[in-house]
Amino acid sequence: MPLFLIERQFAEEVDLSKGDVDEITRVNDLSAAHWLYSFLSSDKKKTYCLYEAPSAEAIRKAARELGLPVDNIVEVDRLQPDDISQEA
Repeated sequence: MPLFLIERQFAEEVDLSKGDVDEITRVNDLSAAHWLYSFLSSDKKKTYCLYEAPSAEAIRKAARELGLPVDNIVEVDRLQPDDISQEA
């Protein structure tokens, strides 16, 4: 399934409860979007979230239902240092 990086800017600090996470998961499941993890900026007002989803629109749909901002979505590929072969 494709991977997407979602940038979100919030007006206030992000502070999620277990209930918030459960609701995000429930709504995402309806769009077949899977939240893998997020990075939170030091001021706690911006997130960069990695999702698996069938499309960027599936992520936008879930975000609209949840009332979450979506400032940018980029489809990405995974690249890890161990994936790079070294030439002799």
